[in-house]
Amino acid sequence: MARILIVEDETHLAQGLLFNLRAEGHEASVAGDGESALETLRGGRFDAVVLDVMLPGRNGFDVAGTLRAEGNYVPVLMLTARSRAEDVVQGFAAGADDYLAKPFDLAVLLARLNALLRRMSWPQAAKPVNGDLPDFAFGGRRIDFDSLELHALGRTVRLTLMEADLLRYLVRNRERIVSRKELLEQVWHVREDTDTRAIDNFVVRLRRYIEDDPATPRYLQTVRGVGYRFLPNPERCGDGGG
Repeated sequence: MARILIVEDETHLAQGLLFNLRAEGHEASVAGDGESALETLRGGRFDAVVLDVMLPGRNGFDVAGTLRAEGNYVPVLMLTARSRAEDVVQGFAAGADDYLAKPFDLAVLLARLNALLRRMSWPQAAKPVNGDLPDFAFGGRRIDFDSLELHALGRTVRLTLMEADLLRYLVRNRERIVSRKELLEQVWHVREDTDTRAIDNFVVRLRRYIEDDPATPRYLQTVRGVGYRFLPNPERCGDGGG
């Protein structure tokens, strides 16, 4: 049984989700706007949040961003009618862990939510879940993909699931230029004909975690007009990112 907060201002939809989540054996409650959602989450521990974007007052992007800024890494499933690639990436950049567009199939929502709950249990698993890449060390930094922790610059940062997925993909493809389109398709599972630079905002946050000077990145470099390149040994490969 998980404790789940539904943040949704459409009463009919909120009550339907509440009924079905309780029928699945979860303990569920509802907040009708962003501010009350933040107050509820600050006042108790939840295992997951189903978060609408279009809310009265503070929208879902703002709620997710505030949670992450306050150090709350509860899994967030963003639920919204806005399904353009830019909106999806903005949601992930704000700190969402998954994104489901309305109208949605209830079975799909439950499957996505259960997947998030399972992934958050990885640190307590008896064996590594990520198989060939449970962790990775570079430049005095270490990413633990099983505990979702990044140890760098004398501190430990708790990664969101999507931050860990993006770093894992870049690490697996280290020293190779990875396009924005490839990241959208392989990490965010967004397929569109046109590229988007909204993903840059997400990378900026990762640089704050791993770079000595995020304004002049050495490990997570931008290849202008193309995408990104992760260099665990920038001295060997040569600088030249940005």
